[in-house]
Amino acid sequence: MGEAIERIIEGRARDLGDGFVVRRLLPVAGRRQVGPFVFLDHMGPTDFAPGQGLDVRPHPHIGLATVTFLYDGEILHRDSLGSLQPIRPGDVNWMVAGSGIAHSERTGPETRAAGHRLEGLQSWIALPREAEEVAPAFAHHPASSLPAWKAEGAQLTLVLGSAYGREAPAAVYSPLFYVSAALVAGASLALPDEHADRGVYVAKGTVTLDGTTVTPGQLAVVRPGPLSLRAATAAQVMLLGGAPLPEARTIWWNFVSSRPERIEQAKADWREGRFAKVPGDDEFIPLPPG
Repeated sequence: MGEAIERIIEGRARDLGDGFVVRRLLPVAGRRQVGPFVFLDHMGPTDFAPGQGLDVRPHPHIGLATVTFLYDGEILHRDSLGSLQPIRPGDVNWMVAGSGIAHSERTGPETRAAGHRLEGLQSWIALPREAEEVAPAFAHHPASSLPAWKAEGAQLTLVLGSAYGREAPAAVYSPLFYVSAALVAGASLALPDEHADRGVYVAKGTVTLDGTTVTPGQLAVVRPGPLSLRAATAAQVMLLGGAPLPEARTIWWNFVSSRPERIEQAKADWREGRFAKVPGDDEFIPLPPG
């Protein structure tokens, strides 16, 4: 493995039911986060037959912000702020949990009736300690509003944060970047080098980094310094990272905090029904044991 590569993380497959499989990249032992990214799942691709779809019932979050980025399909987001927003490929749903929010993610009725394919990435970004208890918020940024440009053999979209001299519209709380890149075979792309912590996730195709081959479902964590990737085949990758947070984070179920006692409070609040309800979605996921 090249000296520029800290480690290669293999996605761990999890079947969430009805054949809906996710590959979990973060967190993993020895690498709990990359920059402020503390969670990364690759959903699908899954083909839902007519009448089937995604049904993630209302559940809570604290201390983080979530972003969903789809390659295919559609998800209907509802939350306790009253938001009702479908997300489609290339869009950004940016949900800041802060002091607490509940939301659900389902397949909308029209999409469910027709049947569809679903594939995308879901990430959690830990908020800085001074922002962990901000008021919850939700913002939708359509694909047309995101910075997008072409490099040699690459189509790039800045999903979150700042990179390559550009800035995405979502209001982030710490230095970070999240860049979707589609590359033709043979294309080279320099990684952003203004961020201390960086990762390259390969969703499709094969790339090389410092002579190391990275294949679909692998996340390469790279060391600081100038580095380029090369597409050995046509490839779809996500570049991510940013400034590491100075304090460790506790992650339990859907809760993230720099203070373990805050996790305990969130558990009690969900168990006792003190989180705000999600309008239009009366179900909920019970608190897991533990």
